[in-house]
Amino acid sequence: MCRDMSTLFRKAWESVSGRFGSGSGSSSPSSSGRHHHNHQQQEMMTSMYAQSSTGAFDRVPFDVFMQIVKLLGPKEVARLSAVCKSWKLIVSDNRLWIYFLQNQQESWDSIFFAETQLRSGYPLQALPNQMSQLSFMDIFGQRKQVPGSVIIDGGSGYCKFGWSKYERPSGRSATFLEFGNIESPMYSRLRHFFATIYSRMQVKTSAQPIVVSIPICHYDDTESAKAARRQLKQTIYSVLFDMNVPAICAINQSTLALYAARRTSGIVVNIGFQQTSIVPILHGKVMRKVGVEVVGMGALKLTGFLRELMQKENMHFDSLYTVRSLKEKLCYVALDYEAELSKDTQATLEVAAEGCFTLSKERFQIGEILFQPRMAGVRAMALHQAVALCMDHCQAAELTGDDSWFKTVVLTGGSACLPGLAERLGKELHELLPKSMSTGIRVISPPFGADSAWFGAKLISNLSTFPGPWCMTKKQFKYKARRFIW
Repeated sequence: MCRDMSTLFRKAWESVSGRFGSGSGSSSPSSSGRHHHNHQQQEMMTSMYAQSSTGAFDRVPFDVFMQIVKLLGPKEVARLSAVCKSWKLIVSDNRLWIYFLQNQQESWDSIFFAETQLRSGYPLQALPNQMSQLSFMDIFGQRKQVPGSVIIDGGSGYCKFGWSKYERPSGRSATFLEFGNIESPMYSRLRHFFATIYSRMQVKTSAQPIVVSIPICHYDDTESAKAARRQLKQTIYSVLFDMNVPAICAINQSTLALYAARRTSGIVVNIGFQQTSIVPILHGKVMRKVGVEVVGMGALKLTGFLRELMQKENMHFDSLYTVRSLKEKLCYVALDYEAELSKDTQATLEVAAEGCFTLSKERFQIGEILFQPRMAGVRAMALHQAVALCMDHCQAAELTGDDSWFKTVVLTGGSACLPGLAERLGKELHELLPKSMSTGIRVISPPFGADSAWFGAKLISNLSTFPGPWCMTKKQFKYKARRFIW
């Protein structure tokens, strides 16, 4: 034991000496600068340490003491808190547990966003000075106890599924939605879909809660559209509860993508399989009264247009999979289309069993149809025009005293990952909108690529309060169904 403590002291002293030698006087455990603590807090903790009794450690400088505690690790530190009030006071310091949380699989920024903005469940309740009200020691312990969940992100073309404790989705399949509409009988189709996913994952339906993403469909705020959305959600609950799933969180796909970008408000541009939706979201709620804009062009049209261009150049291929691979790996969006035409943009890609393909101007022409749809023979609003129209409606609605909430634009969907798309959309919006509206606009690329909504679901699933405020149980579902509370 003495030898172990001696080793700890040596390691701690080397760590502290190294930091002092480098000229750093800060005891902050993070290099990100996002821990919301100040010098006054440091002095307060040092003072408390000096006034408390930690036995043989009383003579150890505070910085050295904290380095020893960090080396012990979270389990041993949690045990120390049970020794006496003095130890509990010292080792419950938020900065110490932020340090431990930083060593988790998820990024600290994501954990901090989730625990300060999403803990209460929906509707979101962002409280001022929430950081000071949180005990990250408790949060660390609660996150370790979270059961995790099965995540099924049902997109308009492809579905991603897996476990929240895993780094990324474990599989993909065709989704239960076909071009945004569910064919009848809805119940049997959904039952078959969910049963297939659980079979592939080889997990019992009763083992864990589930987070299901629901693609944007039935866009209007009309009574018939509301009824269709309500029917879809009720059927999802009915199917899963009949399959003995213990708790369900069914949440909009665009909202999850927004959470993945660490935002609760903004405009989500979701480039889906067949169409693109521009979705205004305020505090996690889709603002359908403001209006969801829809552009009748999605990933399928982009891939089809590339196929047409390749056929014109007499390029031969066996399947659309080849075309899609070229789109994903070679294509991009030009910041200035006319200027790009005069550049040498040739690039080659080898596709397994198909050979090598060389593309030139085709590489950026397919992305250009988002901004010039007529190039592909499509009579539709350009992407930047649809986003600008949505922003105009958001401003006119005057939902809050601050118009900045809709100036964050988050891209999501596989085709939204085309390099250069975020920069081009930002440029077009600045040129199209008046300065009073364009100032402060920020366009964010898909934070986790094509899997952004899945990662948003993962964020919720690993919350210290999950599944409580985010999920519905079978008992709650039956109560709502009896009372028609939807």
